Amino acid sequence: MPTAARPDQYRRLYDQFRWHVPEYFNIGQVCCDRWASGNRVAIRFEDEKGKPQAVTYRELQRQAGRLANALRALGVQAGDRVAIVLPQRPETVIAHLAIHRLGAIAMPMSILFGPLALMYRYQDSEAVAAIIDAGYLANTRAARPDSLKHVIVVGNTQSVEPMQPGELEWRRLLGRAAEQCIAHPTRSADPAVLVYTSGTTGPPKGALMPHRALLGNLTGFVASQNWFPQDGDVFWSPADWAWTGGLMDALLPTLYFGKSIVGYNGRFGPEKAYELLEKYQVTNSFLFPTALKQMMKAEPEPLRRRKLRLRAIMSAGESVGETLFDWCRSSLNVTVNEMFGQTEVNYIVGNSSLRWPARGGSI
Repeated sequence: MPTAARPDQYRRLYDQFRWHVPEYFNIGQVCCDRWASGNRVAIRFEDEKGKPQAVTYRELQRQAGRLANALRALGVQAGDRVAIVLPQRPETVIAHLAIHRLGAIAMPMSILFGPLALMYRYQDSEAVAAIIDAGYLANTRAARPDSLKHVIVVGNTQSVEPMQPGELEWRRLLGRAAEQCIAHPTRSADPAVLVYTSGTTGPPKGALMPHRALLGNLTGFVASQNWFPQDGDVFWSPADWAWTGGLMDALLPTLYFGKSIVGYNGRFGPEKAYELLEKYQVTNSFLFPTALKQMMKAEPEPLRRRKLRLRAIMSAGESVGETLFDWCRSSLNVTVNEMFGQTEVNYIVGNSSLRWPARGGSI
């Protein structure tokens, strides 16, 4: 049905909608364990050199169990804050799943943070452990407070040797840990994720989200991705998984529905974006207006030479604007769904062109 003729379905959806929030709910379990039988692929990862890796839900479960047992042996308990300073890579997902399995609180932080930004968050949160990419360890070493007892280093540790007191190598730590791990029985209202605001109006503030916050995000995710999931859906976004947008608008909802997400550990560029979209036959994406502008400028008519499967794009962070909106519709065959949100609550208002008429510049 043409967009102009599509009736508004909001009232019917609103009247039929009900929340179903169980008493016990754990992000780590719903985003992994129930999909762990067989060889269902969770992450299709590619590093900056183009080396691919497919990680199944079963492998995530095994490695998350190992890390959870290792953290427990180090003394990490339910309610403790554990920082995650990692880019898009499989270990980032494993870290989240393991921390939730313990009933601890995951605190994702950008790899771009300098010592002062890290120190503020480490001290304010009283984090007891941190999981750090080896390439960004120097900033944590410069910012590490006494409360941060353990630092687990992911990646090539040869560049940071010798290891300092309290620093542990990821591979060795997991290598001696058991896979089976009994998950802490978290209630849906128990805290799960601590994300700090950008500090626009003052010092950054920690937004503490319970496990059930994932359920609250699903409505916006499903709508903005034109009723995700559908058969064969594959998700990709350049959004940092340390940011609410990357975590709650891409990574966790995709895993909740048992689909595959593409992870790329490298710098964003329009040519690489098109390459990933085509190579992995991505159907759904979250792309910032700035990213879409770069893609439009680099390749105004991408469908002339590329075989893309995109069926939905959500965009946020700034207004898409009518020119970019029209380009996506005419050159990508996708009507962009715009969304406005904040760190504390994420999805506030948005659209789904599958259900409601969309207008450029309406945000």
